[in-house]
Amino acid sequence: MFFIVQRQVSYIVMAIFWLLVMTSQSYSQQSSRTTSIHHYEKLFINGKTLQFPVYSNSISNNKPALDFRKIHQQDFEKYWDNVRFNPYYGENVSIPFQLDFDEKKFSSPVDKKMVVTSRYGWRKGRPHHGIDIDLWVGDSVRSILPGKVRYVGYHGGHGNTVIVRHYNGLETVYAHLSKFLVKENDEVKSGQPIAKGGITGNARGSHLHLEVRYHGKSINPEYLFDFTDKTPVRSNVFMVTRKWTTPHYHRSNKKSRIVVHTSLQDIDLYKEEQKKIYTVKKGDTLYRIANRHGIAITEICKINAIRKNQVLKIGQQLIVSAAQ
Repeated sequence: MFFIVQRQVSYIVMAIFWLLVMTSQSYSQQSSRTTSIHHYEKLFINGKTLQFPVYSNSISNNKPALDFRKIHQQDFEKYWDNVRFNPYYGENVSIPFQLDFDEKKFSSPVDKKMVVTSRYGWRKGRPHHGIDIDLWVGDSVRSILPGKVRYVGYHGGHGNTVIVRHYNGLETVYAHLSKFLVKENDEVKSGQPIAKGGITGNARGSHLHLEVRYHGKSINPEYLFDFTDKTPVRSNVFMVTRKWTTPHYHRSNKKSRIVVHTSLQDIDLYKEEQKKIYTVKKGDTLYRIANRHGIAITEICKINAIRKNQVLKIGQQLIVSAAQ
């Protein structure tokens, strides 16, 4: 009996000692800089499992940091298909959704200065799901992030197309190409040449049509990436809202005002700040009001609980907040 009690006491002493070590390490690290939990160590005491947090800078030589690719592996591998342009067709993506990036910068898809000639948005009565970047036929086209080639082939209006899936589940589409430099399932590095620019498909003049998609849903590329010489990824965490996945809320000939949301709280605060009231004037129509405020007619109707064919009255007040 004495030996059993002594063994239990020794286990408890060991647990207390371990907890004190972990606590002292975490406090010493937090005093110099912010830390985060790296992983949990398990201790078995009297048939019970206790978990103690190990912080990111403590015992760093024993275990590597969590691998970004492993965290997103399931998302990266989902619906891997070398035949279909959009293997996610029919999947319902819940909005808003979160996107994480391991990179702080992206590589320019062209070798010369990036000149955006047409933006994500409504263009001549049709949605433009990407941006057009100026280049000459035969210029190198490069992957903007590391990833794996999922699709290489000819696709409708896109012409010769390469799609690269990146390790956070995002896909980039490179269209109107003249020559392929990669094949399906090739691993590519950021900045690696993957094709030559061209005018294949529905293209008027040579340019690169670049799309950014997540689970088949297009995202305004300029929301995620700043297409300047410094090529920064705007944030390591994005909350992607309906506004940034709907071309109808943007104009292809005008750069949209970029406000990055990194949390649901960001979105709620922005909604309150952007809420606007418009008073209907003589000659106003829903189309004119929607175009003036950069908001879809359907959105105005939804917010104000009115019909598209409803007659507006002078002095009537409408909420004209842009979609979030």
